[in-house]
Amino acid sequence: MVALGLVLPLLALTACSSGEAAPSADGAASQTTEAAENQATEESTYTPRLTITYDGGIQVLDAGTLETVGQLELDGFNRLNGAGDGRHLLVSTAGGFRVLDAGAWAEPHGDHSHYYSADPELTDVVLEADKPGHVVAHGGRVALFDDGTGEVTVVDASSVADPGREARRYSTPEAHHGVAVELADGTLVVSEGTEEARTGIRVLDENDEEIASSDECPGVHGEAVAADEAVLIGCEDGGLIYKDGAITKVDSPDAYGRVGNQAGSEESSVVLGDYKSDPDAELERPTRVSLTDTETGEMTLVDLPASYTFRSLARGEDGEALVLGTDGQIHVIDPASKTLVRSIPVIDEWEEPDEWQSPRPAIFMLDGSAYVTDPAERAIHAVDIETGETWLSTELDVEPIEINGISGNVEEGSTKYGESDAHDHNEHAEDEHSAE
Repeated sequence: MVALGLVLPLLALTACSSGEAAPSADGAASQTTEAAENQATEESTYTPRLTITYDGGIQVLDAGTLETVGQLELDGFNRLNGAGDGRHLLVSTAGGFRVLDAGAWAEPHGDHSHYYSADPELTDVVLEADKPGHVVAHGGRVALFDDGTGEVTVVDASSVADPGREARRYSTPEAHHGVAVELADGTLVVSEGTEEARTGIRVLDENDEEIASSDECPGVHGEAVAADEAVLIGCEDGGLIYKDGAITKVDSPDAYGRVGNQAGSEESSVVLGDYKSDPDAELERPTRVSLTDTETGEMTLVDLPASYTFRSLARGEDGEALVLGTDGQIHVIDPASKTLVRSIPVIDEWEEPDEWQSPRPAIFMLDGSAYVTDPAERAIHAVDIETGETWLSTELDVEPIEINGISGNVEEGSTKYGESDAHDHNEHAEDEHSAE
């Protein structure tokens, strides 16, 4: 269903901002951000926005019209991560996680909110990291992992753009390509490993005292949070579930059955994951996905009519498991019955490129619609998952690589105590890259 925020009249600005200020080493506050707020336009409703990376920068689109509202220059191969506050994103780039103000937000006022828009801006604020890796936003907190040092930094989502923010910091025993997530009670689930191997997880309380641990997870990669704050961590032979103070190992049906990317939903106890079963493949093109039930501890595999990649996984508003196949269709899986229920044609057939950084179609859910990029045609499509209708398409003037976005609204839990990543590629090349 197309959500209300996309069908009401939208008054978002269409002016572009192409200037880039150099990030300061100490994360000094951006004066241009403050100026943008002073010049903001009040809107009649929230105005969701999409962000797309391309070779040379980031483009910002109005999610309701697909019109470009900002063009931000930034050299290098950049990654986009949600910050969990409905307004900002964190760009994994040289020097750390740089704060991108997507230029749409809400300000609560009693029993209602006021909505504003402004030009998007790549701010001067940087959360420093030697090798910026996974970012996990959950429940008003956002956890950042530095693959170069093994340091975990956790901050309130509502303060990511504030250089004076308080932060929780934890250092793993050794640097590795890791991941961390903080839960509502302050529990921190964090990976364990070295540069040579990742082996398991540790679970810490709010004072960093160990609650539980497991070393039964070779090739740790990725995470997802399901209903009731159950956390699934991917392994080369299944996964680890952390829930209610205990860790449960889930075995893959194959001796080598790698789950590396997951997509969770608060509406479902089932986590959607990729599934690779050939340890010798240079580039495996899987046609099965994994569904791991965090209540029963069982993994079910679902066959698809086409292969998919690490940018193919998403979850619908009601918890539907969505997979964008190389046949150009969104395959909709019912997580309760664990069956493929329908397929929605969107784009032409395509083939996964050999290099994981190369553009390929991607899917992103925002405000009730699935947005699908098509690099071959330089296009983006908005799809109503409930009806299967592609309700809006537009041509882009760039070749899209990654897609993310912001709601422009107050995110649930974003003011709490002081919250597909679908980052992956060929497992044999993991250690060469800091942010899968």
